Amino acid sequence: MIRDISIVIPIYNEQDNIIQLIKEVRASLEKKINYEIIIVDDGSDDNTYEVVNKINKINKNINIISHKKNYGQSIGLQTGIIEANSEYIVTLDGDGQNDPRDILKLIKPFDSKVSFMMVIGNRVNRIDSTAKKVASRLAFQIRKLLLKDTTPDTGCAIKLFRKKDFLQLPFFNHIHRFLPFLFNTFGGKVISIPVNHRSRSSGNSKYSNFQRFLVGINDLYGVIWLRKRSVWPILKKRDKHLKSKEKK
Repeated sequence: MIRDISIVIPIYNEQDNIIQLIKEVRASLEKKINYEIIIVDDGSDDNTYEVVNKINKINKNINIISHKKNYGQSIGLQTGIIEANSEYIVTLDGDGQNDPRDILKLIKPFDSKVSFMMVIGNRVNRIDSTAKKVASRLAFQIRKLLLKDTTPDTGCAIKLFRKKDFLQLPFFNHIHRFLPFLFNTFGGKVISIPVNHRSRSSGNSKYSNFQRFLVGINDLYGVIWLRKRSVWPILKKRDKHLKSKEKK
């Protein structure tokens, strides 16, 4: 049973979106589960840090971390996860397109007995341009062909997993695009559930479809190499009697 979570939100230039997102998170979770919100300001050059810091001063369960420069979403996630106090991590995009009301939906199918367990959202009705939807579908087909990854929406930012599982993965930049694949590779289980998707209320996407495509192709080859070089031992037996004797 999950009783508390750490919500990690990496942001870059989201001064007009982040406050509303925090309010929605609080409204969705207050008195339902113990939680903390970790905002990682990834080197924003607008007023994002100042805006969040005002709320941080009056709310004890909000923590803001600021990078000196922009490192990217994966490193932002890593920073927040390392600082998290809970065993269980929920990740969200900072642009407000993820619906915080879906956070509690992630918890229901999560099996605490399974190592490398992940529950990830599937944006069934995506509020995106046609070009972005086509690019996403093409990326899915390529991943399916090369990685045998059938997760329908690996790009969905709303996820739930254990902190210790994430920290055991071989880390690389852009790892957030391949987390379901890596969890499966390390003998885990990934469940996709339908989640809501919303349009941006303000600001623009930080990447073009072409940029995503170029980065994704390069990363695919790296992940294939990584899979061949990584081994996660499966324990045949654990001597619990011996373990209890050693404690005495």
